[in-house]
Amino acid sequence: MENVPDFLSLEAFLRSIPGVHSSFGHGIENDGRWWVKLSIDTDNKLAWHVVQELGHVLNYLSIDERLPTVFKPVSPPRYMNGGPAEFLSWVIECPEPSFKPDTVARLLEERLPQPVDDIRQWGNSE
Repeated sequence: MENVPDFLSLEAFLRSIPGVHSSFGHGIENDGRWWVKLSIDTDNKLAWHVVQELGHVLNYLSIDERLPTVFKPVSPPRYMNGGPAEFLSWVIECPEPSFKPDTVARLLEERLPQPVDDIRQWGNSE
């Protein structure tokens, strides 16, 4: 099954980002679209830096270099379950089956602060 995306490298890379929780969900639709769901610790001082960086690379790298990915928040309504600390998640969606999760992992590794797990590389914590 060579066309089935392998999520291991993307999830391993995401796991190394400050504030990203270690458990993930992922799936593949019948037409080949795929997604990865993650949570970010809202109490981590770098949480919004992480959201900003992932949003930049995955949603709008540049006018000339747009990836076929979307990074967005997903959540049930607060009144049904609770607040963002427990129920706010983020999803990376890719509608292009030929654009594999390991490619996303490589592109994130190239464009996010390096080394990604060094909190000093993420700038100030304002």
